[in-house]
Amino acid sequence: MDTKTQFAKLGLFDAKVPRYTSYPTAPHFSNDVSPTDFEGWVKAIPAGNSISLYIHVPFCRRLCWFCACRTQGTQSDDPVRVYLQTLKAEIASLGQILPKGVTLSRLHWGGGTPTLLSAAMMTDLAQSVAAIAPFAENYEFSVEIDPNEIDEARLDALAAAGMNRASIGVQDFDDEIQETIGRIQSFDVTKKAVDMIRARGIQSLNADILYGLPHQSKERINESVQKLLSLSPDRVALYGYAHVPWMAKRQQMIPSDALPTPEERLDLFETARQLFMWDGYTEIGIDHFALKGDGLDVALRTGKLRRNFQGYTDDTADVLIGLGASSISRFPQGYAQNASSTSAYTSAVRAGQFATARGHTFKGGDLLRGRIIEMLMCTFEIDGDELQRDYGLGTATLKAYYEEVATKYEGMIEVVGTQLTIKPEARAMTRIIARDFDAYDLSKAGHSSAI
Repeated sequence: MDTKTQFAKLGLFDAKVPRYTSYPTAPHFSNDVSPTDFEGWVKAIPAGNSISLYIHVPFCRRLCWFCACRTQGTQSDDPVRVYLQTLKAEIASLGQILPKGVTLSRLHWGGGTPTLLSAAMMTDLAQSVAAIAPFAENYEFSVEIDPNEIDEARLDALAAAGMNRASIGVQDFDDEIQETIGRIQSFDVTKKAVDMIRARGIQSLNADILYGLPHQSKERINESVQKLLSLSPDRVALYGYAHVPWMAKRQQMIPSDALPTPEERLDLFETARQLFMWDGYTEIGIDHFALKGDGLDVALRTGKLRRNFQGYTDDTADVLIGLGASSISRFPQGYAQNASSTSAYTSAVRAGQFATARGHTFKGGDLLRGRIIEMLMCTFEIDGDELQRDYGLGTATLKAYYEEVATKYEGMIEVVGTQLTIKPEARAMTRIIARDFDAYDLSKAGHSSAI
């Protein structure tokens, strides 16, 4: 049986599975977590700890058809100004309850398009954050930058605020593909943005590129990846396009008959993957690549690689606080998510409350199963010694876990002592295999293609 036939038999080409940026995943959150829980979890952070902070700006000048993120279009700065005032109020409220001496190991501005803020708005927002917590030593401040929505003044403001990592979305450089997905962004525009970023001494650069787009072929993705490599990004996320028009209505603009088949998606991924590997990048988990010496590369080699809502990370902070509409926070106690709509979020903050609307409190085997899934997603291995040491997992239970998975995925799994490893040739199956350790109802909506 050839590899693709075996993959097909095990469901790789038709299964819908989580991306596992959390466990349990967001569709399993409930309204049992309240603003009171969020406040209590913040106050429980040990004094002097470093935390991560994510700030969500949900606005875009144009809505790209391929995108399934929670965003809204605006041609006016008026709603952005109103939102910014609400965001600053939420930041100030957080500052009132943060324990003494808390610092920021990571700060990330995402969206939407955070770079649609004017330079003055960016400075205002950065100062509001600095007023509640200073950066930790060796901090990282990253911003998602739209090359179509950036200029010298805004980059000056970000650099002055301490930004030291930039993240740009590429998707694909092919003209026909860009037209079909509603995202026009030439290579020249992208290169100009990269040059402006680096001219300010910001050498750390992330880039996102997609496979599985309409009209995409191995030849076309080859050309787009080669162009991206000419910009020498430090790390790249090679994401599979998730076509979910029942969730993201704008995706109905994309012709489904122009999409590659699941088998073709795997070929597209492998084509891009080989190019990154040939150019000297280290493969990080299922869909990231990093240059030697990049933080992700170091984290992988030192056993500190982790996974969160931004994908793979070298941040080991126990707490990630999300601010802004729809943002998700992670605490040792569980997850807390803000109201998704900007109106509901604004109403809560204006009423002097935190905007937590839903979430999940860890219980039962959540932490154990979450760590097992994270191990598989990060290193394709399960370290049974860690599970026994840190989670009290019994030897018999560990053995039963391994036997069940090894039997189901015969020839794809190797078990040596207390370690389970997914073989290199079977790594495309990682999310499918991780799903076997998920105790929640997987019929919940919101999952994407396994490849």
